[in-house]
Amino acid sequence: MDKLLIQGGVPLSGEVRISGAKNAALPIMCAALLSKAPLRLSNVPHLRDVTTLLTLLGGMGVAVSLDEKLGLELDAGGLHSPFAPYEMVKTMRASILVLGPLLARCGEARVSLPGGCAIGQRPVDLHIKGLQAMGADIRVEHGYIIARADRLKGARIFSDLVTVTGTENLMMAACLAEGVTVIENAAREPEVVDLADCLKAMGANIEGAGTDMIRIEGVSALSGAEHRIMPDRIETGTFLVAAAATGGSVRLRGTSARILDAVVEKLREAGATITAEDDGISLCMDGPPKSVNLRTAPYPAFPTDMQAQFMALDCIARGTAVLTETIFENRFMHALELQRLGADIEISGNAAVVKGVAQLDGAAVMATDLRASASLVIAGLVARGETMIERIYHLDRGYECIEEKLSQLGARIKRVH
Repeated sequence: MDKLLIQGGVPLSGEVRISGAKNAALPIMCAALLSKAPLRLSNVPHLRDVTTLLTLLGGMGVAVSLDEKLGLELDAGGLHSPFAPYEMVKTMRASILVLGPLLARCGEARVSLPGGCAIGQRPVDLHIKGLQAMGADIRVEHGYIIARADRLKGARIFSDLVTVTGTENLMMAACLAEGVTVIENAAREPEVVDLADCLKAMGANIEGAGTDMIRIEGVSALSGAEHRIMPDRIETGTFLVAAAATGGSVRLRGTSARILDAVVEKLREAGATITAEDDGISLCMDGPPKSVNLRTAPYPAFPTDMQAQFMALDCIARGTAVLTETIFENRFMHALELQRLGADIEISGNAAVVKGVAQLDGAAVMATDLRASASLVIAGLVARGETMIERIYHLDRGYECIEEKLSQLGARIKRVH
């Protein structure tokens, strides 16, 4: 099993390119199921989750091809098996996103209940209730969601909780439904907007993406299209935090400050100088960071996917910070590993109190989920001596070539087998 070895104490410096967003690429790849014509995608990140989803789609009859520029073409004209088996779904929660498109296109779907990171409950009942409101007959048997509908009907759907994948699943299903569907209390994330832009390029009628009310007027069929995946705002934020924690100066290409306002604001509060550019972001850190309090909440508030990285930053910052997690109830597992490096962290319910220390010391630590992995990498970059991170398969699910990119910025980091 692969591990990462990090020799800390080097400020990050230089320039690196940010990859396409995993959380945009996965639902957009599933959107290919809605059409018999090819969907061509560029800026697709090379990640384990992307590979897993390509294998899943291929098993359904989707033809997958790469061009010389690593663009991805998905042709679902030969779709023959609306079935997502447990073996393919167990490691990746986003696999639930095939449910809506399969049901809308084929009139039936059999999808295993998904897996993914163990960061708390993320129930799929909101997906099921929304599709039932659109006329689907759904039951859950032996760990599988079994759904049928002659043709989905437009409906008004209100979600008790803001759910990104729920919004995306229902939005895709509504594209081929008869009539108008309105999703209230919809997720507003940029990845939802990116999916909507792709669907509109395929011929869908969608209004309101990026607000809490999305209106979709169904059409009889969607066409093929070309679409470029948006930059990964969580990778962007992770590299910015890593540079700030190490006292570095970096420029990130192929991304935008507009997609992570809350993160940029907190980094400036920590003492970083950030410059937004047309095709990138520059950060310069002069002196040790200042502690920053934060509270996670749905977009456009501070993202839960950046909480762990900021905890690592606060570990070596001046002062005391309180981090409050409101999205997932089990998302402080990285705190125990950070304590192994010498961090001063106390957990009380959904809040963590982090007192900054002068120095972290390298040690062997274990990643527990995707973003926890990133926090341990950041801590390892600032710790004295060697840090060894185990279970980095979590990291490979969401960060493209992270050790290579950090090496480009001067980090002493390598992967060992």
